[in-house]
Amino acid sequence: MSKPNETAVQRRWDWPYPIIARAEGIYLWDTEGRRYIDGSGGSSVVTAVGHGVKEIPAAMAKQAEDYSFYPAHVFSNAKLLELADLLASLAPGELRNHCKTRMTVTGSDATDDAARLARQYWMVKGQPSKHIILGRWQAFHGDNIFAVSISGLSARRRMFTPMFRDMPKIPPAFCYRCYFEKTYPACNLLCARVLEDAICQSGPENVAAFIAEPVVGSALACSPAPEGYFQAMKKKCAERGMLLILDEAQTAFGRLGSNFAFERLGVVPDLLSLSKTLGGGLPLAATVTSDDIAEDCRAKGFMHPTSHVSDPLPAAVGLAVLDVIAEENLNERALVMGKYLQDGLLALQQRHEIIGDVRGYGLLQGVELVKDRHSREPDAALGRKITRRCMELGLSMNIVSVGVMSAVWRIAPPLTVSKDEIDRGLEIMDQAIGEVLAEGGA
Repeated sequence: MSKPNETAVQRRWDWPYPIIARAEGIYLWDTEGRRYIDGSGGSSVVTAVGHGVKEIPAAMAKQAEDYSFYPAHVFSNAKLLELADLLASLAPGELRNHCKTRMTVTGSDATDDAARLARQYWMVKGQPSKHIILGRWQAFHGDNIFAVSISGLSARRRMFTPMFRDMPKIPPAFCYRCYFEKTYPACNLLCARVLEDAICQSGPENVAAFIAEPVVGSALACSPAPEGYFQAMKKKCAERGMLLILDEAQTAFGRLGSNFAFERLGVVPDLLSLSKTLGGGLPLAATVTSDDIAEDCRAKGFMHPTSHVSDPLPAAVGLAVLDVIAEENLNERALVMGKYLQDGLLALQQRHEIIGDVRGYGLLQGVELVKDRHSREPDAALGRKITRRCMELGLSMNIVSVGVMSAVWRIAPPLTVSKDEIDRGLEIMDQAIGEVLAEGGA
């Protein structure tokens, strides 16, 4: 591996960073000819359609030939309008063909826009005291200052806490490490019922919305909520005059076997934030809301202008990505390959005591590494060693190392992954775990 670059600031300070030369399918090649499986969809579940998909550079080139930027404050562009129409046609429930979409750059921007819309909506409705966005601990909704304030990822919050107005949090719906030390379903969804406590403590007249990820990606490594959780949250929001914001940065467009995770939850959000997969590797995000909310906000003029809102180049790519997902039937493929991957991970768990939990849905799976299954005590150092050994053997893995967990893999290969490729990834994990444990004498 190469030496760390001395001038470019990258994601980590302690990693040698091989230089990528090319990418195709689920594979990456560095400049020294080594091949790696992309086991986490980039670093954060981005490359759903895989690498080197010819439709993406073709869409970029065609749009760039015409124009790549324009004065968005006085003009529009065809790709933006076409993508918004396509998203509206894909949205399930009452949002289908009855929603508005604002395109932006990152998932942080999308959740920020959703929060702004929630605030403005209640202002228009004559309830200006509503400003609080309730969230959950062990949740991640972006890295700008406001997104950090509504997120519950402590490691990314502590340094900047004096710079933002913090928002209240409730415990996550996390059955493996239940905050209340209960067991589902005997718990009667206590993790959902505490939302009422948070509303009362904040004052219902002050609460604008509740935000959550359908399956928590970065902060809980692919942890889905128990059945009935989101139905209870939606009901409570309706009862208390709150909006429901769902952050589907990591779960939308095929990852869980459907275009949107909330199709599986039996609820429809008031506001929806999207990113990652939508751009196929380019920065593209979106905030979607109902026609009614959009029209109410437009009446007062929704203000959040930035230089790269509604850019045509990423919009063209977004259209290409959604076309590939539909044409290659990647939604159905994610369910089939996801089940195959999870079965393989469960088999691996039987072989290795340090695998405490396997969780997730579709091709979004989490593997939690522990010292032993009884105590469930995490082992960050061991997790880093195994992850590094996986990399040396040709498998790039994203490890979560924050909060209550210290060694959890977020496994999210491109949706085009085959059974043979999954088998090879599992073999590398098996070998890496075995070799690191043998070195440590465990």
